Amino acid sequence: MYEGVVQDLIDELGHLPGIGPKSAQRIAFHLLAADPADIARLQDVLGKVREGVQFCEICGNVSEQQQCRICRDTRRDTSLICVVEEPKDVLAVERTREFKGRYHVLGGALDPLSGIGPDQLRIRELLTRIGGEEVTEVIIATDPNTEGEATATYLVRMLRDFPGLTVTRLASGLPMGGDLEFADELTLGRALSGRRTL
Repeated sequence: MYEGVVQDLIDELGHLPGIGPKSAQRIAFHLLAADPADIARLQDVLGKVREGVQFCEICGNVSEQQQCRICRDTRRDTSLICVVEEPKDVLAVERTREFKGRYHVLGGALDPLSGIGPDQLRIRELLTRIGGEEVTEVIIATDPNTEGEATATYLVRMLRDFPGLTVTRLASGLPMGGDLEFADELTLGRALSGRRTL
């Protein structure tokens, strides 16, 4: 354990997701050895992020304005909404260049053990949005884990009574270039049940 502010820095860095004690220590000592101008730039950017970044009033994605770039884009298909858990998931879908609709960021997934229920997510906003816009399809793109599946199931129950609305889920299965022998049973089972006609 280090003294004073150095240990405080390591502790604070260790609270960041994906940063363990060893990584926190390496980052802290990198910052101690860094040029003061680099540290000043980092401080400046952290301050700007806290003050200048907000969440889009329509979809919940990160934005520097009241509406994000995607929601402001008039070329986007407003009848199609892709529901994701976090803003980072928007970027993942955008990188495919396959989706031309708009998004809705929930702000997480249902996790009762951690105290995250429907009221802690942006589900109410999604229902209001679907009721007020000409939405014909909602694509549920939550993570393929226990929390994501629970969230998807809950959303399907909430959305099935909207007239004329199609609710779909992202397909899951085998990755391109993968071998069947290395696929786990759950992944292979989903690939079988989600098969399509060629």
